[in-house]
Formats: sequence, structure tokens, C-alpha cells
Amino acid sequence: MTDKNEENWGNKALEKISQVAFSEQRKTRRWGIFFKLATLTYLSILLYIFISSSQNTNSAMGDFTAVIHINGPISSESEANAKDFKRNLNDAYSNPGTKGIILAINSPGGSPVQAGIMNDEIKRLKGQHPQIPIYSVVDDICASGAYYVAVATDGIYVDKASIIGSIGVIMDGFGYEGAMKKLGVDRRLMTAGTNKAALDPFSPINLEQKAHVQSLLNEVHQQFIDVVKDGRGSKLSSDEQIFSGLFWSGKASIKLGLSDQLGDVDYVAREVIGFERVEDFTTYESFTDRFAKQLGVTLAAKIESKIINKYILN
Repeated sequence: MTDKNEENWGNKALEKISQVAFSEQRKTRRWGIFFKLATLTYLSILLYIFISSSQNTNSAMGDFTAVIHINGPISSESEANAKDFKRNLNDAYSNPGTKGIILAINSPGGSPVQAGIMNDEIKRLKGQHPQIPIYSVVDDICASGAYYVAVATDGIYVDKASIIGSIGVIMDGFGYEGAMKKLGVDRRLMTAGTNKAALDPFSPINLEQKAHVQSLLNEVHQQFIDVVKDGRGSKLSSDEQIFSGLFWSGKASIKLGLSDQLGDVDYVAREVIGFERVEDFTTYESFTDRFAKQLGVTLAAKIESKIINKYILN
């Protein structure tokens, strides 16, 4: 009986070991399938991004007027940004069919840095392609940073009801010092650097810090003024209110020299540039593109983590 029991125990042990080995083999196979599918998905995403990027290049044939739209706020994170604008502008200038370029602007402005980069790029490419004129055409609004961009072009065309101007710089915020006192809340703020908490909304305003910020705003404002004067030259009125931050209708802006005359995209293409056919060179990174790229990065990180955990840490 003892021998038989030992034999049964041995058989059960072998059966158990076999089951465990088979289970581990299945797990290994599943992980192998997972890694293969994950790698295939990752490569597919990269291929999609590559194809999408290659399709974003305008390959129009023949002679035409190129149009680039600047819509909405100007910032590094928005549709209207310097990176995409520079690529679009270079594509337009490099196409042999481009006989003129129109910046179709409908923007309240935004980042002075982004606008400055865009302004510089227009000037640079104008110097390389003096035979190709470039004009700005305003829809509803061309204010602040958007006007900063427009003044680099050879002319600005507006609708009589367009909004033009707002040549100024702003920084705003709130002060909660009074509310803190009423609520009986004690602010416990610690810094290394006497001005590290400058303009803290829960602390009293520091006059020296305020003066420093004001000098910074004045400096950027003067840069804006210099760019406008350089771009518009003798066309500008001597009225200093132009640089006060006020804005005007398109009709009034012509009298002040902020713009040149009335006209839309079709008019400028047909009557000013002389090539009625319009080709749109506006491309930008869409939400889908950004999502695909982010998904690819996340997936790659997860795959790397799985590999490290399974084959290195174990």
C-alpha cells in the first residue's frame, strides 16, 4: 500500500509540475503575442504620422496666389503658432507656381514672442524672394500680436468694419489681500530670493516690484512700436494715439496709415497680385496628429517598461 501511495503521489506531483509548466508556457506565448501586436501598433502609428506629414505639403501646379490663414489666438499651443506658420510660409515661397502670397488674418493677437518670430520669418523670406509680393488681408480682426505679424508684409487690406490696432502690452491679475484679512487667513509664504514671489496675489503690492514689471511692459511695448514704424514707415499718421492700445475700424485704420485700402482675399489675388487662382498653404498639427504622437510615445514607454520588468528585473 505504501508503494502504491507513493506512486500515486509521484504521478500527481508530475501532473502538477506539467500543468505549471504548461501554464507558464501559455503565459510566455501570450506575452510574445502582446509584444508583437504592441510593436506592430507602434510602427503603424509612426507610419500614419509620416504619411500624414507628407500629405500636408501643398504640391499645387501652375501659377497661383498662395494663401496662409492665421486664425484665432497666437501662441505656441494654438492653431496660429510660429512653427507651423514658418513651415507654411516656406512651402509657399518654395513652390515655383507661387506668384504672390496672402496672409488671411482673423486674430486678436497673443504671444509677442510667437508674433515676433513670424514677423522675422516674413522679412527673411521677403529678402530671399523679392519678386514674390506678400500682403495681409484682414477679416474680422487683426489686433495686437496679429498686427505685429501683418506689418511685416508689403500691404494690409481690410474690410471697412474690421477691427485694427491694439498696439500695446498687457499683464493682469487679481489681489486677494483684503479677502484674506476678512477671512482671517494668515499667509505663510517662504522664498529664497527677495523677489521670487513678485506679484503674489495674496500679498500686498510691492512698489519696487511693480515698477520693475512696468519697465518690462514698457520695453516690450517699445519693441512693438519700433516694429510697426519699421513696417509701415511714412504711411503712419503722426497721431501718438496709434500706440496707446486703442483700436479702430478698418475704414478709420486706412486714414491713420495702419492699413492701406479695402479689399478681401479674392480682390487682392485678382487685382493686386494679378493671379486670381488661390491655393491654400495652411497646414497645422491637428488634434489627431498630436494624439497619435502622444499615443506612440506612451505605448513605447509601456513596452519598454514591460521588457525591463520581465527580462531584466526577473
